[in-house]
This record gives sequence, C-alpha cells and structure tokens, in this order.
Amino acid sequence: MAAKAGKRTNKQAKLLDLLRHPAGATIAALSDASGWQQHSVRGFLAGVVRKRLGLELVSSFEADQRTYRVVPAKQA
Repeated sequence: MAAKAGKRTNKQAKLLDLLRHPAGATIAALSDASGWQQHSVRGFLAGVVRKRLGLELVSSFEADQRTYRVVPAKQA
C-alpha cells in the first residue's frame, strides 16, 4: 500500500481546527463534522481537549446556543 502525501487529518484534528476558529463551534456543528453523537463530543471536549491536551476551552452562550472555542495559551 502506498503512503499518501500531505497532512493526515482525523476527526480529532478536524474538531480542533473548528474549535481554534475565532468564532468557535457549537456542539451540533462538532457533531456534524465528526459524525459523533453529542454526548461523545462533550466527552471529547472534557477528556481530550481539556485533560489530555491541556488546552484552554472557553464557552459562551449567545442566540440560544452555546459556542466553544480553544483560546491560545498565555505566554509567560
């Protein structure tokens, strides 16, 4: 089997890209992008994004929906 050239993308990378966008992403958008159920997306946010990767995840509630985004780490 020949190896594919270029950056390998997986579901986690796709979700992290959405979360790094300045506007962030909703649970529904993350669920659609990954094909995961909403409770699985919430588990990904808590278990992978916050705990394993140690990224700062913030959420805001506007227009009757919660939006999540990853903010850049503060440099010391």
